[in-house]
This record gives sequence, C-alpha cells and structure tokens, in this order.
Amino acid sequence: MCYIGAIIFPTIGASMKLTTVATLLFSALSTQLVAAELDANKVKFIGPLADTATIKPNNTPYQAAIINNLLPKLQSDSKTLSILGKKVTWQPLGDVNDLTIAGLQAIKFNFSAERFVQGKLKLNGIEKAHVFLNGETLSGSKEYDINAVTGDHQVVIVVEQADDWKKVSLEYLPKAEHDIITLTTKETRALSAKQLFDAPTINSVSISPNGEYYVVTERHYQSNHGNKAINKTTLTDEEGKVLYRFDGLSANQIKWRADSKQVVFVRNKAVTVLNLKDLEEKVVAEQLDGAYGFQYFDNNTLVFAWSKSDKSKHTLVKHFRGLEDRWSYARNNSQIFMLDINSGFINPITEGKLSHSLADFDNKAGTILVTRNPSDYAKPPHMLTELVEVNLKDNQQTVLGQYRTFSSAKYADDGIYVVAGPDFANGLGRAIPENMLANNYDGQLYKLDRQGKNAKALSKSFDPAIGSMQVLRNDDVVIKVTERDTQQLYLYDESKARFTKLKTGFDVVGRFSISDERNPDLLVTGTQASHPQQLKRLDISKNRAKTLWDSKALAYDNSEIATLSEFNFTNKEGVEIKGRVYTPHNLDENKQYPALVYYYGGTSPVSRGFTGRYPFNLWAAQGYVVYVLQPTGATGFGQEFSAKHVNAWGEYTANDIIEGTKKFLAAHPYVNKDKVGNLGASYGGFMTMLLATKTDLFSASISHAGISNITSYWGQGWWGYLYSGEASKNSFPWNNPKLYSDHSPVFHADKVNSPLLLIHGDADTNVPPGESHNMYTALKLLGKDVELIEYKGTDHQVFARDRRFHWWDTMLAYFDMHLKDQPQWWQYIYK
Repeated sequence: MCYIGAIIFPTIGASMKLTTVATLLFSALSTQLVAAELDANKVKFIGPLADTATIKPNNTPYQAAIINNLLPKLQSDSKTLSILGKKVTWQPLGDVNDLTIAGLQAIKFNFSAERFVQGKLKLNGIEKAHVFLNGETLSGSKEYDINAVTGDHQVVIVVEQADDWKKVSLEYLPKAEHDIITLTTKETRALSAKQLFDAPTINSVSISPNGEYYVVTERHYQSNHGNKAINKTTLTDEEGKVLYRFDGLSANQIKWRADSKQVVFVRNKAVTVLNLKDLEEKVVAEQLDGAYGFQYFDNNTLVFAWSKSDKSKHTLVKHFRGLEDRWSYARNNSQIFMLDINSGFINPITEGKLSHSLADFDNKAGTILVTRNPSDYAKPPHMLTELVEVNLKDNQQTVLGQYRTFSSAKYADDGIYVVAGPDFANGLGRAIPENMLANNYDGQLYKLDRQGKNAKALSKSFDPAIGSMQVLRNDDVVIKVTERDTQQLYLYDESKARFTKLKTGFDVVGRFSISDERNPDLLVTGTQASHPQQLKRLDISKNRAKTLWDSKALAYDNSEIATLSEFNFTNKEGVEIKGRVYTPHNLDENKQYPALVYYYGGTSPVSRGFTGRYPFNLWAAQGYVVYVLQPTGATGFGQEFSAKHVNAWGEYTANDIIEGTKKFLAAHPYVNKDKVGNLGASYGGFMTMLLATKTDLFSASISHAGISNITSYWGQGWWGYLYSGEASKNSFPWNNPKLYSDHSPVFHADKVNSPLLLIHGDADTNVPPGESHNMYTALKLLGKDVELIEYKGTDHQVFARDRRFHWWDTMLAYFDMHLKDQPQWWQYIYK
C-alpha cells in the first residue's frame, strides 16, 4: 500500500483486508467513507465461557450484573481465565474456525488514537452482545458509537449469540478523515484519566502505640460502581496478616488505647470497643447523634466532641450575627465531653455559646487543651483564637493566650508546642526585614511553658513551612512541612534544637501515623512526581524506610509515564524560581508540541504529587509539554519569599510567570511558541484572568473558580475576609482602593485579546460564581472570545468521579480546540 497523509490506497495485488490499521478506506472512484474491517489477528477471542451453563444471561433478570461482574477479568492482561474450574485461553479471532460455540464468548482489542476520534464499530455475524469501551457500556445493536480521546483504549465485547463464528468480523467506520484508530498489541499503555482516578490508594493509616499492629483503608473505583468508592479497612499485624476488617469505617476513625489492647470506633451511631485479644466487640454507648472524634483519655474513659445543630433557623429572613454567619454551620455548637466506658456515664467538660475544639490532653496531669474563637475583627486576619486549659479536677478553665495567628497546640512534658505564623507572640517568629509584613500561612514552631508564657521560636532559621505536628514520648516532634514544592516529614530533636529530614523517599507525604514506643515507627503514605502512591514503614531512630504496599504494581505497571525534568530560572530581582517540565512519552524533539503552563500563585506551591485535581502526567500523555512553576509568594521557600505575597495580588507572580514562560520556550525549541496555553484555579484562576490583561503570550487560557474582583471576593466569599487578612493585610477598599481596583482583572477586561474559558461551580462558597460572571459579562460586552461553564451543585472543587472526568475532558478539549486546531472534542461535549 502507499500512504498519502492519513489515507491508505490499496496497490495492485494488495489484500483489501487491512492487516495493521483500522482506518479510512477509499475506492479509486469515490471519496465516500466506508467501514474498514479490523485485523482479526489483532483481535482476541476467548470462549466458551462456562459452556456447562444452559441458561444464558439474557434469559435471566440479572443480565447486567452477570456481565458486569465478569468484565474486570476480561479487561485484565491475563492470557487465561479460570471459570468453574476450567482454564480458558485468549486466542486471535482469526484462529476461530467453529460454526457455533456454547455458552458465552468474549472479544477484545486495543487501539490507539493520536487525537480525539469519532466513528462507529460494526459487529458482523453477532446477534446479541454487550460492548464496553474502557469499561463503560456502549449502547447499540449492530453498530456502536466510538468516541475516544488521545491515548490507548480497550474494547471488550461479551457475545451471547453468534450463529456462525466463521462469519464474525468487526468493522470501524470513521466519522471524518482524521478519525483514525490504530489497532495495537503493545505491552505498554498511555496513562489515562480513569487509571489515575480509579487506581487503588491508601487514604487513611493508623499504627498502634506499641507498633505491633496497623490499620489501613484502601480505596479504589470501578465503572460499574459509578461515583461510589470501594473501601477496605483492615487491621494487620507486623507481618502483614489481616486480623480484622472494619466494614464502613476509615482508619482515621479507629483510635487506639495506650496499651494497644483495644480500639474504639463509631459504627451505626454505636460507640464500640474492640478487644484485640479475642476480637470481641462491645457497644458502650448508642444514639449519640452529632458526637464525633472519640479517643481514649485513659484505659476507662473516652474523650469526644458533641455538636448540636441550630434548630432556630428563621424561614423568612436571616439576621446576621457576625461575619462568620455566612458559614452554614456557624450556629452549630460543639463542646467536649468524656464517656466512662464501664458505666456509660457522659460528663460535659466545656459549655457556653462558643464552640470548643479539642487540641490535646494530658491524662497524667488531668488537663485538656481546647481552642475557641470569639468574634473579634480588630486586627488581621480578623479572627481570634483562645487557647484554654481545663483542669478536670475542678473543671477550672484557664485562658493561656489569645492569638491572631494559630494552627495547633500539643502538650510536651515541660511545656506546650504551638504551630502558628511568624507573627505569633508579638512577631517572635519573624525572619524578614522590618519593612515587610509576614505571611502567617508560613507556619512556624514555638514552645510555651505550661502556663502559656515564655514563648520560644524554634524554626526562625528553618525555611520549610510547618503544617501538622505530633509530639513523641521524649518530647521530640515530628512535623509535616511544605519544603519548596514537596511535602516532607522532619524530626525536631528538642535536646539538640535541630531539624532532621526523615527519609521517606517521597516527594509528597500524604497520611502518617506514629507509634508510641521508645524507638517509634512511622507509617506513611506518599508519592513522587513520577511514581504513584506507596505505603512505607520507617524506623525513626534509624531513619530508614521499607515499602509495604505499592500501587504501581497494582495499576501502573505497564503505563507510559511522562518524562520529568527540572527547569529553574533566576528572575529579574535575582531570586531563583523553581519549576519542572513534563514531556510526553517518547518525545520527538524534531516535532513541534503545544504546551500548558500551570501555577497557583497563592500562598502555597504546586506540589509534586503524582496525580491530583490537575494531573500533569495525564496532560503530557495527551501530547502536551507541561511547565509547572512556583512563582514568588509561596510558602516553603523561606519567610522573605512568602512575605512578598502580602499586598501584592499577582504583582510579582505575574512577572515570574511571564518571564518563566519566555525562558521555558527559549530552552525547549520543540515547543510551538504559538500554541501555549495557561491555566490555574482559585488564586491561580485569578492569576489566569490577570495574565490575560497583561500579556498576549498565551494562545488560550482557563480560569477555574478564579477571582475577578478583589473587593467582591473579600466581601462575599465565605473565607474571603480571612484570606484577605493576609493577602491584603491592613489594606481595605477605603484605605487602598488602588490595590483593589488596579489588581482586579475585571477592571482591565478591555486588554484581554486571547480566548478565555471560565469554569466555576455554581455552589462555590469559597470564591462565589459571581467572580466568573463578572469577567464573562465584561468580555461578552467587549465582543471577546470567552466561554463560561458552570458545574451545577459543585463547590470550589470537583470531587465526584463522573464530574471529575467531564471537567478534565472540558479543559483538555478546550485546549485541543485552540492549541491543536482540533475542535471536534469540544463540539462533542458541548454540541
């Protein structure tokens, strides 16, 4: 055959049956598209399946369930299948010479698409079948619509009736000349959206105090379960033997007694203790609606929180009592209680109009630490946290301190550790020039005495931003930090006043739990930028980890992962800006590729997680070179770097993104400079809109849940005034109108020249959907190229499986339309 573009013309003497590609077939006299038969040697057949069965699925009311239960095994790469004690082997469809075959049969084939394709799959000689594309059911009878994105795909056909297998064949009819699919038998496959979302993950862990047991919750999704996750929570010994299964529970809901002989959990509104010696359950309390967070105070007592929802809601009006009243839960009242396991008696520990949250407790001293938030808007961030100690002997409450910046507090033997921003204790943790305002999202570690006095700053010379912490038996502290674009664990050695990184081997640490031994062990999950999630156990004293579980072997073993490289540059102010680049598998540097530039720009960096809401590895698999950068203002790079976020609203950030993109393009000649897109979410969505008013560098842009008017976000978002307390510290529309107008994209909408897609959830409480409506209205009136997509009933993030896939498709289809000149996918979604 000779090849002209994507069209194949048969040469004289060539077989009219395609042997390598299902593609367009033209006759010499006509350009009409006709179906092309798929190469039967590249299509696999298996059967008979359960030939002893006399009743076929279509003769029962359970047809769908029978087929769906079989499907995962048919999708697997296994060469054989064992059914009812018999082993059945896959073989090429071309080798099947039978007239009739008993029972069920199945056919499957894999194909690749270099772009979004549409066509019809025609089944010849098959009277009754169920057809699945990547696990999703296709509707039809003899013909089935194929709509497939860039990448690798699998079609499975479960056949119930074929009268003559010698006459069975498959044909593909493309909708247009570019709708080419290529049958493939390659062992590796391009990364897919379903793979990233559905793959098994460990989403909760808990290790026993003595380190002899651990509980993990494994989660995955399947097409036949829709949006419902499939969870499995197991209690395991050190050797990995499963001892118990907790149905309907997550590992973080299971709390250990200090001697590791019991655990407590709540199931079906019943507070239950499980004895690990005999695995006997005992219900100790029932019908405690609104109670949560049960944990052992001592061997005989549980401490927990109990929340009562507001029942006095007015049906006609809402009289606001303060700024917090915009939160739907603001009038709920939560207090701390103790439950005696033996008698079931419940004793209240806190009360009052203010809710109390449990921070920590010391059963030896008979005290607990709680926090509460009285309304106080006097200073940024326009809230106040009180740290209170309750003495259980006389229920006396002592206010240890009132703080404008506060994250958490934990007891030590001789004091109290606190995580808070640099301004804690009158700026005790500040490590920035006098003329700068601190970014209090840049967490620091402090220590107070037991009276809440004599604060010491422990991390002023430690650049990573501190998040959560756990105090060990010897008063050392394990902290989770943001370090540049990674999430790491460090050990703070109190005796040496030294921070040591724990060698987890992860770029991004996820969940972790620590035993209470003299030499504690750490159970931890995490990922690398190019390696999916693992579960490890780390000996803290030796700082050495071993892998217990790896999702790569379970879901990604034959996957084509993007190539990752670092790309850093020094900006005009002499500051190094970190970044990384994902390139498609088997990149050909002689070709030109479109690119996507991603950033956040808010007060945290874009982490190196393997996947997430914005899956960079998937974008690379779709044929894009992806540049992710960490512009000025993010935490994890030192206090001076993060402080530049305050009162800037994109000033430094926009410059970094523009300069970084130009230098990225200069350093990567295989990127098409005229086909570069950019996108971001939340503050990153604000940055996308702002950039559209400042540069024509980008050919198409996407803003998800972005801010267009800083004033309306400040006054209307649930947390707008709190976030602005840091991002716009001491600046308000009345004393700094220039900041609020000059940095708001909608005030400069007339400068937008490139296509812009605005995406928002219509139930977004963080950044109200009106922020996208502002910009959409402006650009529509200006006659600009703008699209607005709202996800109904969706808040600030898109979580549900079906919505996540649609959302990912929407973004990629939009970029395909503008950066690949391929509008068909977008037109398919939004007909």
